[in-house]
Amino acid sequence: MATAVPVERDAVARAFASPAAEVRLPGVTLHRTGAYDLLAAGVGPALAAASTAAALTAAALDGTPYDLVVSAGIAGGFAPDAPVGSLVVADDIVAADLGAETGDGFLAVTELGFGTVSHRPPESLVRDLVAATGARAGTVLTVSTVTGSAVRAAELRARHPRALAEAMEGFGVAEAAAAHGTPVVEVRAVSNPVGPRDRAAWRIGDALTALTEGFGKLAPVLESWESA
Repeated sequence: MATAVPVERDAVARAFASPAAEVRLPGVTLHRTGAYDLLAAGVGPALAAASTAAALTAAALDGTPYDLVVSAGIAGGFAPDAPVGSLVVADDIVAADLGAETGDGFLAVTELGFGTVSHRPPESLVRDLVAATGARAGTVLTVSTVTGSAVRAAELRARHPRALAEAMEGFGVAEAAAAHGTPVVEVRAVSNPVGPRDRAAWRIGDALTALTEGFGKLAPVLESWESA
């Protein structure tokens, strides 16, 4: 069984024909539809990690551990590589602001000598998802504060030249999955460009439509994929 752990649960649920049955867990509700458990994990890496961990732990205690975790939702895209309405699959899930500011610039927590800032989804799965959807593969950044200026966008891209998108949950989901030894992948539909904050330019509806359509194409790949 695979579990999708999206912020935009309804957008993903529409890609599946099966009706959802609710399963109550501490602090969160699973929506079970066929081979998938859908979970509105919440906003930000901490809540996403806690919600995902609750689902993973419950499944493990029940003797039915998950085969895969899919973090899905909308994101800001780095122009021109990830335009509004496009789909991105992470081949690297990175905590972009987990570290320390210094007089010489930002230091990732790993440069301070502890922790991790990156989780790599299975290469074969990323490749198959990209082939099925036409999505682009690249780094998806997890941030606790959404970028709102050209200066910060440039700083992030300079530190992470392969970054295609930024969102707020993927790394938290990946941390929970890693604690259970469960593979993880992140799928994002771009709703706005990363840079100066301009809500009038956001296309959340278009991104949710792209996410729904994308999951319709991803489902056969997810169902046939097996971890090594």
